[in-house]
Amino acid sequence: MAKATSPVQNVLAFISEKKIQFIDFKFMDFPGQWQHFTVPVNQLTEESFEDGFGFDGSSIRGWKHINESDMLIMPDPETIFLDPFVIAPTISLTCDVYEPATKEKYSRCPRNIAQKAEAYLKSTGIADTSYFGPEAEFFIFDDVRFDSGTNFAYYSVDSNEGKWNSGREENPNLGYKPRYKEGYFPVPPTDQLMDIRNEMVQNLMGIGIEVEAQHHEVASGGQCEIDLKFKPLLRAADQLLMFKYVVKNTAKKNNKTVTYMPKPIYGDNGSGMHVHSSLWLNGKPLFAGGGYAGLSEMGLYYIGGLLKHAPSLLAITNPTTNSYKRLVPGFEAPVNLAYSQRNRSASIRIPMYSSSPKAKRVEFRCPDATSNPYLAFSAILMAGLDGIMNRIDPGEPLDKDIYDMSPEELKGVPSTPESLGHALKALAEDHEYLLKGDVFTEDVINTWINYKIEKEVKPMALRPTPHEFELYYDV
Repeated sequence: MAKATSPVQNVLAFISEKKIQFIDFKFMDFPGQWQHFTVPVNQLTEESFEDGFGFDGSSIRGWKHINESDMLIMPDPETIFLDPFVIAPTISLTCDVYEPATKEKYSRCPRNIAQKAEAYLKSTGIADTSYFGPEAEFFIFDDVRFDSGTNFAYYSVDSNEGKWNSGREENPNLGYKPRYKEGYFPVPPTDQLMDIRNEMVQNLMGIGIEVEAQHHEVASGGQCEIDLKFKPLLRAADQLLMFKYVVKNTAKKNNKTVTYMPKPIYGDNGSGMHVHSSLWLNGKPLFAGGGYAGLSEMGLYYIGGLLKHAPSLLAITNPTTNSYKRLVPGFEAPVNLAYSQRNRSASIRIPMYSSSPKAKRVEFRCPDATSNPYLAFSAILMAGLDGIMNRIDPGEPLDKDIYDMSPEELKGVPSTPESLGHALKALAEDHEYLLKGDVFTEDVINTWINYKIEKEVKPMALRPTPHEFELYYDV
């Protein structure tokens, strides 16, 4: 076989070598869910990477009206992986979305926004690379049921290792179930999910994703985490979608189900996505220095930007009504808009595991994995860059134990928004930092706000909940 000389030829050579039968094209919708369609292998040629494939954009949430629905996807040859969950030999290619009339990238395509963010970073001369390392927590459940209608609403989730099942008839019940808030992290047999997490890791590594560690998380009932190696912004977002795809499908093969919903269980810890980020120039890290926690002045200003814009930023990094059921005091939730080298109740932490300048990074602890990673990582970068450009002082660090602080001390520490509605209001009032370099546009911001209000905030506000019946039915 002739040696391939380009990414496109690498794809075609791989197809031939592995006897691939189908090509699965994946692309990101506006709210944050991977979409796909599939073609037989003979439909993919070298020209396909320039001509693209047509699809109906009016069926994608937050995109086109039916009278302007035709759109194109262009596969990125560098995103190829062999899909381990499809019976027929199938490769996956992640795609960019284009306007067919102009052959320009679609302004609401989230991947396009991430690409513009990377280009804007280089144009500033501040850095040439932004690295992102997300830690996406999730729950593995054995059963989930939910429904709602005019006169009813309910949900039920269950896990064989849930502490609530300690008294269940299991013939026999062996009693190894993590206590509430004590899932981090006893060995098996209390941790019943070791094997499935290892299988997830094997599948991730099989498609080329570097995994650093896997472990049980704090909550009872199947909360887990798998840590990935940091990557440049666009690749980190691509990789996070591959990660969620692999984790969910590995669980399904084992007759289990995975959710990245931040707060599926009442009274125990929710699932977040701590996002580590750093800036580099010419192969050298820029956040290491002689300041607080070993940070450079640039690193501190980056934190200043995150803290200043956090209320509006959370409308993108924590984009669901359920997100704000996690961001409440008392559950290690990062609700305090402050920074610290160790305090995990602060929204920004500077990890101190290594003294290497290359390891110096900023950990933004508010986000969760319901976010669209292309939008979330881009917005985090833009907020940090605004802090650097305007030399925004982050103030004093919050190194005290939050639970030992007096009410007077806490008054001076701002908090995260109380709801998605509050965060969207903050985004409407504070988004100029996102518009620089045309990374986000007014159309993108307005569409995001309107979509979230009409499709999520208002419908949730109209629906009674079971707990409201418990509180008010007999009044």
